[in-house]
Amino acid sequence: MDICVFLSAADLDPCYTGPAREFAELIGKGGHTLVWGGSDCGLMKVVADAVEDTGGRLVGVSVEFLHDKVRARADEMVVARDLAERKALLLARSDAVVVMVGGTGTLDEATEILELKKHGHHGKPVVLLNTAGYYDGLKEQFRRMDAEGFLPLPLTDLVFFAEDGVGAMAYLEEAAGIR
Repeated sequence: MDICVFLSAADLDPCYTGPAREFAELIGKGGHTLVWGGSDCGLMKVVADAVEDTGGRLVGVSVEFLHDKVRARADEMVVARDLAERKALLLARSDAVVVMVGGTGTLDEATEILELKKHGHHGKPVVLLNTAGYYDGLKEQFRRMDAEGFLPLPLTDLVFFAEDGVGAMAYLEEAAGIR
């Protein structure tokens, strides 16, 4: 399975890097491919290193203005013209999406992927990995949107909130018919 992971390129606290590494190891050990932003910095590097160290493939999709941050060793690296093309390529190259901790860029990617799913432009499973309760507020907001009729489909059909990497991978593998 080709798993797109949206996440931060920042250097983060071990409360985030440890669980991210653990999930990345599940990607590699499961024989899956990481499809990610292609950066060799911060949390993106932690995840790419762990996938590579456990035998998984790396497919990076970077963007021209970040060319100096691209990981030199990846199985494949694509460079998009801009962020919009990058998001489209990331989605096109993946069978599933996992959103890890991140800032505005990660949130932008997550909401666009969910909006496309809401409108039927893809049916790929989407997981928000709620490491250390990072997405508790967003989870509550989505529940309110669902309860108040702002979502045209049930929240459970749109996104799965996983509290840890094991739960995220179990959900993805079940959705793909692997388990």
